[in-house]
Amino acid sequence: MKCTILHECPGRLRIHAAAPAMSLRQADILEAYLKKTSGVEGVKVYDRTGDAVIRYTGSREPVLRALSVFSYDKAEALAPEHSSRELNREFEDKLVFTVLRRAGSKLFLPMSIRTFIAVFRSIKYIKAGLSALLHGHLAVSVLDATAVTVSMLRSDFETASSVMFMLNLGEILEDWTHKKSVADLAGAMSLNVDKVWLKTADSEVLVPIGDVKAGDCIVVRTGGMIPLDGKVDSGEATVNQASITGESLPVPKSAGSYVYAGTVVEEGEFVVRVEKAVGGGRYDRIVKMIEESEKLKSTAEDKASRLADRLVPYTLGGTALTYLLTRNTIKALAVLMVDFSCALKLSMPIAVLSAMRESSGYHISVKGGRFMEAVANADTVVFDKTGTLTYATPTVAKVVSFDGYSASEMLRLAACLEEHYPHSIANAVVAEAKRLGLDHKEYHSQVEYVVAHGISSTVEDKKVIIGSAHFVFEDEGCVVPEAEQEKFNTLPEEYSHLYLCIAGRLAAVICISDPLRKEAKEAIQALHACGISKVVMMTGDSRRTAEAVAREVGVDQFYAEVLPEDKANFVRQEKAAGRKVIMIGDGVNDTPALSEADVGIAINTGAAIAREIADVTIASEDLFELVTLRKISQALMGRIQRNYRFIVGFNLMLIVLGVTGVIQPTTSALLHNASTLGISLDSMTDLLDKDKEKALPETESA
Repeated sequence: MKCTILHECPGRLRIHAAAPAMSLRQADILEAYLKKTSGVEGVKVYDRTGDAVIRYTGSREPVLRALSVFSYDKAEALAPEHSSRELNREFEDKLVFTVLRRAGSKLFLPMSIRTFIAVFRSIKYIKAGLSALLHGHLAVSVLDATAVTVSMLRSDFETASSVMFMLNLGEILEDWTHKKSVADLAGAMSLNVDKVWLKTADSEVLVPIGDVKAGDCIVVRTGGMIPLDGKVDSGEATVNQASITGESLPVPKSAGSYVYAGTVVEEGEFVVRVEKAVGGGRYDRIVKMIEESEKLKSTAEDKASRLADRLVPYTLGGTALTYLLTRNTIKALAVLMVDFSCALKLSMPIAVLSAMRESSGYHISVKGGRFMEAVANADTVVFDKTGTLTYATPTVAKVVSFDGYSASEMLRLAACLEEHYPHSIANAVVAEAKRLGLDHKEYHSQVEYVVAHGISSTVEDKKVIIGSAHFVFEDEGCVVPEAEQEKFNTLPEEYSHLYLCIAGRLAAVICISDPLRKEAKEAIQALHACGISKVVMMTGDSRRTAEAVAREVGVDQFYAEVLPEDKANFVRQEKAAGRKVIMIGDGVNDTPALSEADVGIAINTGAAIAREIADVTIASEDLFELVTLRKISQALMGRIQRNYRFIVGFNLMLIVLGVTGVIQPTTSALLHNASTLGISLDSMTDLLDKDKEKALPETESA
């Protein structure tokens, strides 16, 4: 792509694409392409001007090289099918047109025509108010209709027109808020699958998802996301379809059952014959599910909506009382013009949406405002260890072989068993086999995944299992070869251990280096500073390993050798004791606890089922994102409380000024609507100061 550098400073470029015009889709493609360029930290593409602002680290050369070879056609696959750019443009244009139309009519149209337009537009509001009354509801629409009707009966068409103009702006902003919320959430729930296991005549091959065609068969196992729509060809499994149907209970699927892209296998495995190679319809299904769900709304939003409607009778009563006491229509109208509802119903959702958008800028995906409120109110955090407090990419430190087997052959066998399963330790085993050039295709065999324990299989008519000490020695009854007991007793203590047994005897121990995240201790200290009174670590590792980790990172409690049900039971017990619990994990074994917690947070590099069940997903690079989420959530609750106080206080002041005759109804309506817009615009601003990168003080919560 040919482009010109318009402005440059260290770490920042502003370029202009040398093209006549840039479409919305092209802007999405360029932005997605640049975001994937090495060293690029942030990109903003302006389609109207054809400019792009690029923030980067290191040398600018990789950025310039990426721009020089860029092509819209080649990079189109990088851009999401649905983006917010088109939605934002639609509502931006609608707002501008509404304001310009209002200004144009006041400047150029005679009063008679403006009066006719006001009468015509009032029909919509009067009709809505009458409909509410006929259904027995004293809703906000009744208040709007009354204000418009009284103004017109007084022949004050300018006031009626102003009221309808402000109401129209409010409706546009509210509609924009809702649709943007749905679009952001649907995008967060979109597929993140790059490769799939394609079943061929004699084996399974890992291929890019773009290579799969309708009619092909793909294999999906426990914890894996179903990447494409299709029918089960063989096998059985239970599938979590919450992202499509909203139903949390897993659904059994067997041969002939239809499965949907984006749903997740909770247990079992099957072969799916693909029917729609592009996963058609998933986005639309997600949007429909969200629109029918109450999950998006926080308690604060529900409270604002209910309060707005409950205040309607009081406003109508105040209007009638003012007229009875003063016999002054203007003073009564001044009360009617101030209805509280616009600001309450508009500013609260905007504040929540803004916080969700801000969170996404820190690589935090929140599935609804309710969960931000829960994060703000939480007092207990439960961490899984592996892949959460430790790095998501552990490595194999060494392989200790037993019973006459060679270390390389045992690593080859372990990689064969582990390669299909979504866990960081399994990935480490496969990566080490690949690094050493150990080809394990010939070892492929039918395997059974036992959640939170290990894997069982049969190779050359011998039962092979791999997993935790509890699984292989207690559940399966395997033994250590007698002559090698001393060797077993002296295994390195600084590593986590993965045990491989053949025919009931220990064949190898794979030592996993699972280093703690460098920021883990400081992040836990920061959580304590943010008001989290109890931080707990739960792990399936031995007590000795868990105790060392707990001591180093500074958790308040730790539990070792726990099973998935133990984690879920602990969360339930804490909630029963009146505590608000956040659970953080990344694996299949964490999903029961993620479901039980007030807020389940998954690491984005973890198992698909964990991301699906979780209410929040964070990037794996930095645990301080948890602290950021806590601060944003607390600041959001503080903003909501300030909004409540301002809306009630300011509008009460307008009512008093109107009743005492200090201001006219027109002025009252103008100030009321201006304050609504002002507080809504303020609610769109960021809660954290990114430039200063400093922690916010604790704010009050709702």
